[in-house]
Amino acid sequence: MSVITGVILHAIGASSAALCYTPQKRATQWSWQTFWLAQAFVCWLLLPIVGALLTIPSLTEVLREIPTELMLKTFAFGMAYGIGGTAFGIAIRYVGFSLTYAISVGLSCILGTIIPPLLTGQLAGVWKQQGAAYIMLGMAIGVAGIALCGLAGRYKEKFIAAGEQPAKSTFSLSKGLPICLLAGLLSAVYGFALANAQPMADIAARYGAGDFQINIVYLFANSGAFVTSALYCLFLHNKQHTWKQYRAIPDRLWVYYAMAMLTGLLWYGQFFFYGLGHVNMGEYKFSSWAIHMIMLVLFSTVAGLLLKEWAGANNRMRQVLALALVILVVSVLVISYGNSLS
Repeated sequence: MSVITGVILHAIGASSAALCYTPQKRATQWSWQTFWLAQAFVCWLLLPIVGALLTIPSLTEVLREIPTELMLKTFAFGMAYGIGGTAFGIAIRYVGFSLTYAISVGLSCILGTIIPPLLTGQLAGVWKQQGAAYIMLGMAIGVAGIALCGLAGRYKEKFIAAGEQPAKSTFSLSKGLPICLLAGLLSAVYGFALANAQPMADIAARYGAGDFQINIVYLFANSGAFVTSALYCLFLHNKQHTWKQYRAIPDRLWVYYAMAMLTGLLWYGQFFFYGLGHVNMGEYKFSSWAIHMIMLVLFSTVAGLLLKEWAGANNRMRQVLALALVILVVSVLVISYGNSLS
C-alpha cells in the first residue's frame, strides 16, 4: 500500500507540473523573463520557505544540525538545475516542445535515476534485490514511450511547418540538440540533489517531519535554482529594457501577477508531492525520479490533448500518440510492481 500511495502522490505532482505552463498564455503582454522571474520567485523562493515553516517541526534546530558543506552542495546542485530549466526553455525555440521533452526528459529520466545510487556505491546492491529487473524493464519501456511522444510531436511540427514559409521557421536541430542534451543533463542534477541531501531529510525526520521531511531540502535546492534563473532574467531585463512591465501593463495587471502565482504554485506542487511520494517508495526510492519523469510526459501529453493542441492531427499522429500513452502507462505499472516486490 505504501508503494501505491507513493505512485499516486507522484501522479499528483506530475499532473501539477504538466499544467504549470498553461497560465502563461494569459500573460500575453509580459516578456518571457518578466513572467519567468515572477513565477520563479513564488516557486523557488517563497513557497519552499512557507512549506518548510509549516511542515518541519523545530525548523531552527534542524537547520543548526545540518552540516554547512551539505547545505552548500545542495544549493550548488540547485543552481545547476536552474540552468537546465532555462536551457529547456531555449531548446523549445529551436526544436519544438515535443522533441525537447522527448530528448531532455528522457535523458533526465535515465541519469537522474541511475547516477545517484552509482555515486553512493549502492547500484550493484540495488540491482540484486527482488524486483530490480522489473524496475529496469519499466525504465526502458518509459524511455521508449517518451521517444514515441517525441516522434508524434515531430510529425505534428512537420505537419504545421508545411504551410509556413521556410524563412519563418526557427527549427534548427544543430542548435537545439546540444541545448536539449544540456537541459537533460542539468535537470537530472535535481535528482542528485535530493539523493545527496537525504541526511538533511533524516535530521528533519528525527524532529517529527515524517513524510514532509524532503521539504527541508527544497530550502536549499530551490533557492539555488532561483539564483541562476534570476541572474539570466536580470540580464534579459537589462538587455531588452523590460523592467517597466512589472508596473506598466495597460490593463488588468493583477491578472498577470495572479497567473504567475498560479504557475509558481503548480510548479511547487510538483516538488511538494514528489517529496511525499518519494518517502513512500520503499527500498527503491531512487526510482521516484523515473516514475515522476515518465508521468510528467504522460500527463503533459494528455493535457495537450485536452487543450486541443492536437486538433487536426492525421491518423499517423493519432496512432503514434495513442501507442505512446499506452506504453507510458505500462511503464509506470511495471516500475510500481518492481517496487512492490521489494
